[in-house]
Amino acid sequence: MPIPRLRADETSLLVIDLQERLMPTIHDADRTVLHASLLVELAARLEIPVLVTEQYVRGLGPTVPAVQSALDRAGCLKVEKTRFSGCVPEVLEALRASGRGHVLVCGIEAPVCVLQTTLDLIAHGFVPWLVTDAISGSEPAQIPVAFRRMEAAGAIATGLMSALYELLGDASNPAFRGCLELAKRVDRR
Repeated sequence: MPIPRLRADETSLLVIDLQERLMPTIHDADRTVLHASLLVELAARLEIPVLVTEQYVRGLGPTVPAVQSALDRAGCLKVEKTRFSGCVPEVLEALRASGRGHVLVCGIEAPVCVLQTTLDLIAHGFVPWLVTDAISGSEPAQIPVAFRRMEAAGAIATGLMSALYELLGDASNPAFRGCLELAKRVDRR
């Protein structure tokens, strides 16, 4: 069985529910938002399709400004949902249309929307890559439990730095210099 590898031309990015009214309760929210915005910038530089979900916008507000700013520069498909899983028909249709089988996943909340989305991605034949330092939740003790469950189901855990360099693949990649600037902005706590 081949070892899964991240390749820019086989990967999409799914940003899950990073919304204003949710953030005050999220553990390590600033780091999560920073890393998600860096992922969106990375996706733009490597021409990786970006999809965004927002849970019940009227009640939970829009995507946080830092991530929205990166999304505005990258371009994306944004889908409002009420289901906890982000695998709503519009998202699945866009993922299938991209022809890419790997999905970088970031957002909140790890034990709710991220977990259910990841399980559904697997059920629909996609390989989810959990960018663990760009995923969080409001109950810190539940985050590692959610990661263990998603990994047991077949998701692959990675971090922002690992994903960045694996997607680049080689320092001779024309996007390397621009992406190096992103790597310098990663929160290394």
